[in-house]
Order: sequence, then C-alpha cells, then structure tokens
Amino acid sequence: MRLLVLAVAVSAVTFAAACRADGQDQAVVDGGASVESRAPNGAGQQPAFPGQTRAPGVRTGVALTHAVVASGLEHPWGLALLPDGRWLVTERPGRMRIVSAEGAVGEPIAGLPRVDARGQGGLLDVAVGPTFAQDRLIYWSYAEPRGGGNATSVARGRLSDDGTRVENVEVIFRALPTYDGGAHFGSSLAFDGGGHLFITLGDRSDAPMRPQAQDLGSHMGKTIRINADGSVPSDNPFVGRAGARPEIWSLGHRNVQGIAIAPNGDVWTVEHGTRGGDEINLDRAGINYGWPIIAYGVEYRGAPINEGITAREGLEQPVYYWDPVIAPGGMTVYDGAMFPDWRGNLLVAGLKEKHIARLVLDGNRVVGEERLLTDLGERVRDVAVGPDGAVWAITDDPNGKLVRLAKAS
Repeated sequence: MRLLVLAVAVSAVTFAAACRADGQDQAVVDGGASVESRAPNGAGQQPAFPGQTRAPGVRTGVALTHAVVASGLEHPWGLALLPDGRWLVTERPGRMRIVSAEGAVGEPIAGLPRVDARGQGGLLDVAVGPTFAQDRLIYWSYAEPRGGGNATSVARGRLSDDGTRVENVEVIFRALPTYDGGAHFGSSLAFDGGGHLFITLGDRSDAPMRPQAQDLGSHMGKTIRINADGSVPSDNPFVGRAGARPEIWSLGHRNVQGIAIAPNGDVWTVEHGTRGGDEINLDRAGINYGWPIIAYGVEYRGAPINEGITAREGLEQPVYYWDPVIAPGGMTVYDGAMFPDWRGNLLVAGLKEKHIARLVLDGNRVVGEERLLTDLGERVRDVAVGPDGAVWAITDDPNGKLVRLAKAS
C-alpha cells in the first residue's frame, strides 16, 4: 500500500461579520456584490426571478481553518460518515476505504463488484444505510460494465465487523438502457427520513442520448426513488403509468452529481450545465426540470442549446444557477453545531472553480453565496458534515485529499 500522509497543512482565513435580517451572523460583501465577477456565457439570457443567479456575497463572521487529514487517495468520489466517526471514501478506479478522523487510511475493502472505470465512470457514491446499527448495510453506486456498454447501478452489502470487506452483495438498481459511453453517469445517493433511497442519474452526454432525459421509458437524466431493498414505493409519481419506469421521481436532468435531504424532507439536487447552467433544484415528485428543452448557458462549442430558450410553460426553473459554471460535485445541507449560523445552508462542492459554495436560503430562494476553501486550490469533489459540525471534503486528484474545515481555535 502506498504511503498516505497525515495532515500537516493548515490554513486560516478570517472574515468580517455583520447582521442579516434574520439575526444570523453574516456580512454582505462589497455592498451586496456577487462573488462571481466573470461575464456569463449565456449573453442576453435573463434569470426568471430576482436572485436566481449571482446572489449577493456573504462572509462567515468567524475565523476558519482547514487541515489536510489524509492524502494519497486516487480520484476519491464519495464520502460517507460511519456511526463511529470514521469515513467511507470511494476511489473512482474501484476501491473503497475507511479513513479515520485522525487520517489513518485502511486497505481497500474487499468484495466490491467490478466497475467500468473509464471517462467519468467507475466507483461513485457511497451511503450508510438507515438501519446500519442493526444490519451494517452500506450502499454504493458505480458504472457497471454490461454487454453492449455500461450504465449506473446501485449495490448494497454488509460491511464486515472488522471493516475489511462487504458481504452478501446484491445489486438493487440498474439504470436502463445500457449505453456504450464514458460520461454522465450521475450519481449521488441519499436516504430520506422514511428510508427511501434517492439516486441521481445523468443523460449519458452524447447527442443521441440527450432526448432520453424527457423519456419516461428511460432512466437517463432522472432522479430515482426506491426502497432500501430495491423495490418501488407505491407512491412514486409514475407508478402505474403505461410506458413509464416506476422508479422515476423526477425528469429533465443533465448530470446530477449531488443530492441532499434537508431536515424538513426537502430534496435538493445540483447538476452540471454545459458552458453555463449549473443548477440547484428543489427536486419534487413528478416535476420536469427541462433538460434539454430549456437551459441556461450555451453549448461547449458556443452555439445555443437546443432552441436557445431558458423557460417554457410546464417546465420547472432551477432555484439557482451559475453561469459561468463551477462544475458542482456533491452537496449537503448543513445542520451541525460548529456553525449554527449556517444551519439550513446548502454546501456545494466545486470542481472547476476549486471551492465549496455556501448558499444561504430564505425559504426556497438563495439570498447569499460564499466561497469556502478557496486557498486549498484543488478540485472539491464531495462535502459532508462531521459529528462536531466541522465540514469535511475530498478532492478529485490522482493524489486526492481528505480535508477538514473548522472554526479556528
């Protein structure tokens, strides 16, 4: 096993404070200027409502510090907290490890199925089951090699008592159709309070596949909701509809790589746009989020997306979008003790722009944005909250890191 380095790098940034109307310790930056100063790619496009993009900048009113807890992880993708305070971390080539809060990195966990680790594919997200205390079940998503190509699948298995292997592995969901490609697999996992498992999926990127995001007969470009054993909840929105796959919760997504369930049960997702159009959505049952019919931003080559429209009746608008993109990875809703003023905020991992975006919500609208961990200078793939309320993140790199962001002492 190659050497994995315990944290040595620590950096602190101090921010000014002021009071927002709700009494939280926030500060408006530069008189309310957005933290985004680049010109948008979607020239002439207008948001559907005030604050839908480029929200006013805010600053945390306490000093922050980050520490690199572990390194040497190969393109880590998913991060999940075990009840004992250790972390499950996936590596995209097909390995899963346990990393302690002190930085001890375990050997790869045995028993995982083979993955198709090409392009954006491989071992993706991981989640600890809601009944882990009784059955030690963990769940993971991955690009599964299949005859004729690959697609996203979700498996579960029992984590052995010593944490060295998974046992009784079973695949509980297979996205269809199979396709021979290397992009837009999704895929983030989250359990709601009722024990339902949400799975986010991509449209597989290529032009022939895009229309399937609007096709209820395909899982592509959808958010999925199943029971923990893989069965379909009877109250899913498309159960019983002819030609529709019953696992579908919502449709019209491009490539959703982050999902988080708020304490009140709200389902939040974040997805990749093209050149512009990264989206935050309040992901509701049966709703069509528009891709590829409507979208903000432009194609990678600069041409308009589809008809170049950003709104159409019957298609849901994003709660928030970025143009230019930040390339979002995973996300979480903050509900920790260390930063009480952040409670209810969305924390979004930023790959391209190398930060964590903190989005302040007022109801279901974004009213402020802060960029955290900018001095790390690495692609942030996933973000989670530790037992004490510190924020943990992993970085997408051949020498990926596990990082802890906390209040400076």
